[in-house]
Amino acid sequence: MSAAGGPAAGPGPYDAVVLTGGRASRLGGVHKPGLLVGDRTLGARVLDAVRDADRVVVVGPAVPGAAVDLVTREEPPGGGPVAALAAGVRAVRAPAVATLAADLPFLDAGTVLELRSVLAAADAAAALLVDGEGRDQPLCAVWRTDALRAALAQVGGPRGVALRAVVAAAPGPVVRRAVTGDGPPPWFDCDTDEDLTTARGWLE
Repeated sequence: MSAAGGPAAGPGPYDAVVLTGGRASRLGGVHKPGLLVGDRTLGARVLDAVRDADRVVVVGPAVPGAAVDLVTREEPPGGGPVAALAAGVRAVRAPAVATLAADLPFLDAGTVLELRSVLAAADAAAALLVDGEGRDQPLCAVWRTDALRAALAQVGGPRGVALRAVVAAAPGPVVRRAVTGDGPPPWFDCDTDEDLTTARGWLE
């Protein structure tokens, strides 16, 4: 799939690793990817954004009704997002990989394509979004697969390792992209009941 008017090859093939685990303690321990925002679940919305990926790997509970290539779990169970990334990247075959949380209701295919294009053009290790306060969003990112594997090997563990440590360990430049405009930002995640209410309100 290529951008309108762009070359057919686009930024090259990619896989996607989507993290569906986590305790969701601020939402009473529910399975966040199964929560509805509009007519689709959070997890389904994220998976729709990577429908053109060569291979989609879900790490954590499966998203009901979603067809993916592999569902796996992190080791040890409950080891956190870096452990989940390590489990997911083992199944990646493409030279680039999108690393995504499954609670991003406004992520779309255009955003993923932009990150892939930025990564390819900059010859960088990773391209990621930053939020409205300039904070990295490493679970709204695209990596060179070999760079992600190298960064994960560098931080060790991976239980309890912070995602920012993986970004810091990237063996090359990390390109950060801010989102402009008045619409709902693709990096917006749903951690609380208030976040869900906000997301649903935006859709309405």
